[in-house]
Amino acid sequence: MPQKIAFAPFHRLTGVPCCKAPQPGFCAVPVPFFEMQESSSCLVLSVGYKRISTRLQSSLLFQALFNLLIPDHAADAFSPPRLSEPGLWDLLLEQLLGGLSHWDAEHFLFIAERGYLYEHNCAFFPLYPLSVRAVAEGALWPLQWLLRLRSRLLLSAVLLNSLFSVLAAAALYKLGCVVLQCRRVAFLAAVLFSVSPANVFMAAAYSESMFAFLAFSAMWQLEKGQSWLSGLLFSLASGVRANGLINAGFFLYSHGKCFVLQLQVGSGSVRKLPLLWKQLLSVASSAVLTCAGIFLPFALFQYYAYVRFCGPGGGLEQTVPKPLLQLARDKGYHLAAVNGVKPAWCSQQFPLVYSYIQDAYWNVGFLRYFELRQIPNFLLALPVALLGSWAAWTYMIANPRHCLTLGLERRKSEEESKPRAGFCCPAVFVYVVHATVLLAFGFFCMHVQVLTRFLGSSSPILYWFSAHLLQEYEPLLQSEGTDNQTVAARSEKSLLGKSGSCGRGTSENPIVKLLMNCRLITPLSKCILGFFLSYWLLGLILHCNFLPWT
Repeated sequence: MPQKIAFAPFHRLTGVPCCKAPQPGFCAVPVPFFEMQESSSCLVLSVGYKRISTRLQSSLLFQALFNLLIPDHAADAFSPPRLSEPGLWDLLLEQLLGGLSHWDAEHFLFIAERGYLYEHNCAFFPLYPLSVRAVAEGALWPLQWLLRLRSRLLLSAVLLNSLFSVLAAAALYKLGCVVLQCRRVAFLAAVLFSVSPANVFMAAAYSESMFAFLAFSAMWQLEKGQSWLSGLLFSLASGVRANGLINAGFFLYSHGKCFVLQLQVGSGSVRKLPLLWKQLLSVASSAVLTCAGIFLPFALFQYYAYVRFCGPGGGLEQTVPKPLLQLARDKGYHLAAVNGVKPAWCSQQFPLVYSYIQDAYWNVGFLRYFELRQIPNFLLALPVALLGSWAAWTYMIANPRHCLTLGLERRKSEEESKPRAGFCCPAVFVYVVHATVLLAFGFFCMHVQVLTRFLGSSSPILYWFSAHLLQEYEPLLQSEGTDNQTVAARSEKSLLGKSGSCGRGTSENPIVKLLMNCRLITPLSKCILGFFLSYWLLGLILHCNFLPWT
């Protein structure tokens, strides 16, 4: 009988030593997945509700305060006119949450209200505005007598992003437990996510929170071996943001690695040529089908844009309100084909509206942003660029052979039995590659200042590596793991609380502990926390008042 190839999760396939020898008391042995599941629900509540809800409340309070005290900057940004007079409750909501509707948030809210009216709206993918509209028309329908549709859309976006932030933190924690095999670092990474440098975009009417939730959840399901569920989540993510297409690499690597490692340990019958081709065909077809599912939302959206903007106008001009038509004339916005005039991209060999908009409207391309006047934006992206580069370098130095072989070499059986956990364990390899690809593409081909939210919502590496540095080099955190308790018991006590109960535990937030002892922590810890917290606060001040930010 031919051997069947079982697609095992990444972290069970092979192993190399971690960055440093495990210190006594924390992550000395990996945490089994079944043991992690016992406290998963409690930890989700701890990480999700307590940490994220506190951050969200602070964000909403500060943005309302800054929006009230600081006058909005007269930015040359998309700002469509309001077509109906706001009521008293609309004005109140605008005062409270108006800071979260600026910059690209205007696009998402406009699409949710009026669809893809202007050509450049197609730079923003449909799943998030569709979700915002669904909640506004569904759960918030009873408020229609108090709030106009636009106000309900803004409230819907804030509520959805609050939910997605909680779910994303929980998914990041669960992913970290499986990949890092260390609950302490996974928990610390999830807490760092709650004060992400891209925090303002997680709270504003942007798609970052939704994308982070779908991407982290898909990665977690893939690690558990749930390929089809993971593929569905990755497919939904590609309907939220274009960089979701890169996630197809996780499937290609997973299938390819499983096949190569099976060949290295398979019996002689497996290596017979006919059976080998049959197995290769099975692997290739599975990978192609899954990747096709990930690309499908992107392809469907490009087709929709082509039909809408390259097809007959059908008297669209008469159905568009006059203020919106006037805005198009004043700003040079292109409407769907009117009087037979089609946009230039419709006649291209591959009529992709997304790439055309990035090129024509925002001048996105290789090295196009490398100008002297953009030096402030490069400085703004410098912290996350350094952190991402340092993470990749640290991993390569710790695992040179594993990187050179792309993790496709099966280790000896005695090495597989050695305890391994933490940032430099073998399962992290594919995530380091993913983050490095995003970093390189963002640095050389995009508006570089968006790197912070680009990486912060797409890759767990930013949080895992920061948590790794704090856990490895901060004595205040290391001291928590120096007693004689077992790792599991110690993790439970530290993370869930001394009482051991989910609801009444007194779990300690490690970030709060470091801030309360800020004079005692190392310079490295001060730099990491300073980066996270300063960008968290500056984002609220600048973005919410139409001032340039990431």
